[in-house]
Amino acid sequence: MKLLPLDTPELIELVASWLARKENYQWLEFGGGRQILTPALLKVMAQRETHFLRAYTSDRDDASIGIVGLNNVDRTFRTAMFWGVSGDKSFRNRGYSTIASSKFMTLAFRDLGLYAINTWSVDHNPSLRTIERLGFRFIGRQRQCHYIDGRLYDRLLFDLLASEHRELDKERWHRIGRSHREADYEQRQAQRG
Repeated sequence: MKLLPLDTPELIELVASWLARKENYQWLEFGGGRQILTPALLKVMAQRETHFLRAYTSDRDDASIGIVGLNNVDRTFRTAMFWGVSGDKSFRNRGYSTIASSKFMTLAFRDLGLYAINTWSVDHNPSLRTIERLGFRFIGRQRQCHYIDGRLYDRLLFDLLASEHRELDKERWHRIGRSHREADYEQRQAQRG
């Protein structure tokens, strides 16, 4: 797996096409109610110090399959806000977004010198599992502040300190995934019994 900077027009167009899909942008918000990023805006973001963006690839080839990013990178307070999107859904549920996000966190803490990274997720978003696997800690709830199809949802707030981050490799991720599957199985068995 590689983490690639958004430095070619083709990659920027590809990522912008992912971010223009409702299945992705409905979970996002980039300030001022903006949910969709155009290629031009994405190019500007990729060049600013307040953003840090990387596309990630599969481990089989160099085909880009998702994006991870930091917004509001503050070099004085050493903080930022994390987000990500799985663009190619055929790779979903295989750990790519978790591994890419973990590698990205290592880069952000090490190369940018950040102390804390925060994120949020709309309640019931499948990405909550990724956030938990990365070691983010729940710190609060913003109530009824996110609209999807005319319905209000809460945003769940999380943060991760540099001292708490442990990069996941494939082996560690599979152990974590296996323990979650085992817990889910045990819970289903208890409900049946």
